[in-house]
Amino acid sequence: MQKPTSAKPVLLGLLAYWAGMLLAAGHYPGGYDWPYTTISSLVYAERNPGGYLLARAGMVLCGVAGLYWTARQAQGSGRWPRARTAGTSALGCGYLCMASCAVLPERSLGLPRAHDALALVAFLSLCIGTVLGAFASLSPAASEYPVSGSRRMYAGLLATLALAPVVLAAVAQAYVSHALPALPWVSPAWRARGVPAYLSFAFWEWTTCAALSLTLVLQARWRT
Repeated sequence: MQKPTSAKPVLLGLLAYWAGMLLAAGHYPGGYDWPYTTISSLVYAERNPGGYLLARAGMVLCGVAGLYWTARQAQGSGRWPRARTAGTSALGCGYLCMASCAVLPERSLGLPRAHDALALVAFLSLCIGTVLGAFASLSPAASEYPVSGSRRMYAGLLATLALAPVVLAAVAQAYVSHALPALPWVSPAWRARGVPAYLSFAFWEWTTCAALSLTLVLQARWRT
């Protein structure tokens, strides 16, 4: 049986990500309003000239650490359930998009909003990877994890934790588009208008980051 892969790369990568974001927020002009300012505002030079490199460094380190961990996980994957193999591949795609989004210059891809697209793919891939990885462990082929009622509940909680913020973000955005079509893109001005934080895309963006971080830590420790 293959020796379990250490969860340390995932833990260190997430620590680098959050440290980079916190430091970048500390350099944000005028102060960073977490519920009403998107993550992209921290990583673009024109919006955060004093801290964007810190945010990008955190993303790169997290992406590289995650790619290393998924590569180690993929060794000997021939005996895994198909869903777990797909889940590991999705995680690798997410980590690769995260690192690429931080490294590539804004206009290097020749496509409008290419970095936003990479960020979205990273979010979705990490979410899909954690969900597939959680439920793949319930397969009879995953002989290293004997199936039990508590493990089924744990898998369901991990999947819910990863999916819930994404679903709620979609619901919030659908409501804003329908009920408040004249409202400009989310910004600190929303606070002055009295728009609740739970309708803000930035709020759900950060909530998703926190939920995915926790899910990845729990799943990485589960697989060791």
